[in-house]
Amino acid sequence: MIIDSAAFERYRRSPNRKTTLLRLLMGTGIVVVLWLAVTLVVLVAGTYAFIVLRLPGPATGQPIQDFLASPVGILTALASFAGIWIGLWAAMRFVHGEPLAALIGADRRISRGGFLKGLIAVLVTSLFSEVLLYLLQPEIARGSIAFSSWLLSLVAIVPLAFLQTSSEEALFRGYLLRGLASRFGSPLIWAVLPGLLFTALHWSPASSLAINACVLVSIAAFALLLTLLVYATGNLGAAFGAHLGNNLTGFLLISHQQGYNSFALFNAKPLEGPGWTNWDAALIAAIGIASTLLTMLLLLHRRSPLKVEPVDPRSGGLS
Repeated sequence: MIIDSAAFERYRRSPNRKTTLLRLLMGTGIVVVLWLAVTLVVLVAGTYAFIVLRLPGPATGQPIQDFLASPVGILTALASFAGIWIGLWAAMRFVHGEPLAALIGADRRISRGGFLKGLIAVLVTSLFSEVLLYLLQPEIARGSIAFSSWLLSLVAIVPLAFLQTSSEEALFRGYLLRGLASRFGSPLIWAVLPGLLFTALHWSPASSLAINACVLVSIAAFALLLTLLVYATGNLGAAFGAHLGNNLTGFLLISHQQGYNSFALFNAKPLEGPGWTNWDAALIAAIGIASTLLTMLLLLHRRSPLKVEPVDPRSGGLS
């Protein structure tokens, strides 16, 4: 696979002169502070409402954990990612003097074709990986949510999942990648550093070292894919779609985390639970990498019907 870098070169040259390393650090600090502030407000207010209004959910005697594992808690946790978008708007507006849309691509519009291709490709390969995971651990049970309720939940879950995934892409593959790429030529800086930060944030204290290692390896591979999509298209559209497809599978189809199974049709053995061996962890990592490689072929191979195309600023983001 040979990727034309012309679209990415337009994207990396799009920041103005105010995108210095110091301003990039300042802007990142603003995003982090506002993200944490919104998350704190949501956590405190949501937990209070969960207790006072006696909303449906677990009752283990740990109010915060019970709230976050409840249906309302999952929705509000997703909504807290609005803090990233607010922080990015503030950073772009007051630190860099650019519109927020500049992070999307050189044409400042989401590639709708890229978004749909990324979404479809990851939904397909996620099903492939779920089949392999089932062969590894066939401990899958029907979730507690009724199918009619599941259909209704799509109205809330899909847009909130998009809010979450798009905010992460705008920060890690947009703000940080674009800003660093405008200052440094080496992908070891503009690609690897944001990818490592994104991967590290997925560490789970509840999981064993082996499971954490396998999950982080899988996420690092997926982060590489998302970076390649931005490099190939010069736009965040395909990365938006791919990330959304990945998370929707876990939220709505088969949950592998006990804290996120309220809306899933099926619940697999939780990764944070006991009973996983080092060999299981190695196989899980291998499945994650294989799924990501298959997604790369679907989205980047020249003969694939889902191949993403570079975004031409004259096309209005329709590629």
